[in-house]
Amino acid sequence: MKFKTAELALSVGTIGLGIGVALETARLPTAGGYAGVGPNVIPGAVAAGLILLGVRLLYEALSGGWRALPAPPEETGQHAFYGGAFVWVSIGLFAQMLLIHRAGFVIAGAVLFTCVARAFGSPRFVRDAAIGFALTLAVFFFFVHFLNVGLPAGWLEPILGTAGV
Repeated sequence: MKFKTAELALSVGTIGLGIGVALETARLPTAGGYAGVGPNVIPGAVAAGLILLGVRLLYEALSGGWRALPAPPEETGQHAFYGGAFVWVSIGLFAQMLLIHRAGFVIAGAVLFTCVARAFGSPRFVRDAAIGFALTLAVFFFFVHFLNVGLPAGWLEPILGTAGV
């Protein structure tokens, strides 16, 4: 039986992550609100999914290795590091952290989306910003109006009203 150490390590790591999520989920309250769904349902589903995925990966690793993988780009199996993409994603994440309470969820999310799109090679800044704005605005209204979760409206509070926190 031949297996690669990296495949085995990732498989066991995925199972371990799932068990860790399950243990933390067990500490959450189980009582549900008016819908009967408690705060532990989704993390429990994520934990189960991680454990099942890890078991499947472990089976694949122990029975001949992961199948249908693309050939590695180099003999070492390492992918090239794209510094520019890393910088754009990092800028987006830091900008979101800095903007979310002042500028609001929608603007911070649009900035993050725009930076990540640039990291993936998109040269269309205005289009990406518009798509990011539309998507985060939809997410904002979904969370605020359907899930009753308060999100900061920030600079858009005159337009969005007091929908956010």
